[in-house]
Amino acid sequence: MMEYKGYAAGPIDFDPEDKTFSGTVAGLRDVIHFEGRTATELERAFRESIDSYLELCAEQGQQPDRPFNGKILVRTEPELHRKAVLRAAVEGVSLSRWISRQIESAR
Repeated sequence: MMEYKGYAAGPIDFDPEDKTFSGTVAGLRDVIHFEGRTATELERAFRESIDSYLELCAEQGQQPDRPFNGKILVRTEPELHRKAVLRAAVEGVSLSRWISRQIESAR
């Protein structure tokens, strides 16, 4: 996966007619697009697109959109919530840490 300054590339597509690879930065409301004919060009374009986006935001006095802050709001049934809290308590960890472990184990 390509990552740069906390941003990650989303899926990469290939256009056989133009013989180019292209993608967007994942997890943003704003669209940051990049493309290249080789892996090296694609990675360079990815980094340059992020740098340009950050410069534009600074020039306009806007906060750049960031991909994920680590906070997840989860809504579930009360009984499932209860089970998760009890499991976390048995394991001696917070509910947040227990949920993080469940996500990690799902890889």
